[in-house]
Amino acid sequence: MKSKKSIIDNAINTLQLEAQAILDLIQHINDDFVEIINLIHESNGRVIVTGIGKSAIIAQKIVATFNSTGTPSVFMHAADAVHGDLGMIQKNDIVICISKSGNTPEIKVLAPLLKQSGNIMIGMVGQINSDLALQADYVLNTSVEKEACPHNLAPTTSTTAQLAMGDALAVCLLHARNFNENDFARFHPGGSLGKRLYLKAADIALKNEKPRIHPTASVKDVIIEISQNRLGTVVVIENDTIIGIITDGDIRRMLEKHSNLADITARDLMSKNPKSIDKEILAVQALELIKNHNITQLLVTDNGSYFGIIHLHDLLQEGII
Repeated sequence: MKSKKSIIDNAINTLQLEAQAILDLIQHINDDFVEIINLIHESNGRVIVTGIGKSAIIAQKIVATFNSTGTPSVFMHAADAVHGDLGMIQKNDIVICISKSGNTPEIKVLAPLLKQSGNIMIGMVGQINSDLALQADYVLNTSVEKEACPHNLAPTTSTTAQLAMGDALAVCLLHARNFNENDFARFHPGGSLGKRLYLKAADIALKNEKPRIHPTASVKDVIIEISQNRLGTVVVIENDTIIGIITDGDIRRMLEKHSNLADITARDLMSKNPKSIDKEILAVQALELIKNHNITQLLVTDNGSYFGIIHLHDLLQEGII
């Protein structure tokens, strides 16, 4: 069994090597990189990203990032390309071919075929004198000093460099397209990321009941209203105006202080000036308000009028938290 120190040292060494490899990429952000960004941004086609082995896995991640940030992209496995998948490449598409060595058999076969098609070919490559680099129209240099693998064999540092270069491309294209939060929400309608960007307070409040009670209501009526609606709270309304809120915690505290409940009304129990949020505000902002004030329920209003209630559990159920 390896010692604790040995394991920690190996982990730190790996991270240091990979971090340095990313920093070393800075010197390769050159005129080719700028031209690539402009070409992709102005293109009417898609970006086809291809590779083999571990580079193919990185290519799939880059494609996913491109697509989610507004750059239409398709993954093409280099081995499958020469067995029919070249047919997916259209006239205006730009191809990014990823390879550490740039000299694998599949890449050597694929590169000239891509050149023949007339598409712009970008080589993301770790060897600038390789077959791929020499045939590419533009080169993204992702060379690394050494792999984190102690035998300098398993792609580790090199794939980290490829991944980081792909992210640099995606983020630059994102800025070029003025891709904003609304665009991101459009491309991510599912999952917690999308919900944080488009789900509004009204969307959640509409799923809940709207417990309400008059300020003269008895304690019994307050308890019944809270229990029936299962939100742990009831809003006190007078002349269609919110004047307070009563939570189940308020009920418990009242029972601790009073034995005679006959003369106690909702007005006596309520907390004035309850925290609220407009129905058009994002649910994620409702969460921040709940957290900042250490509460579990939040009123939702429509131009100041009572619209509904959001409970902390609603936000948890929606995946906002």
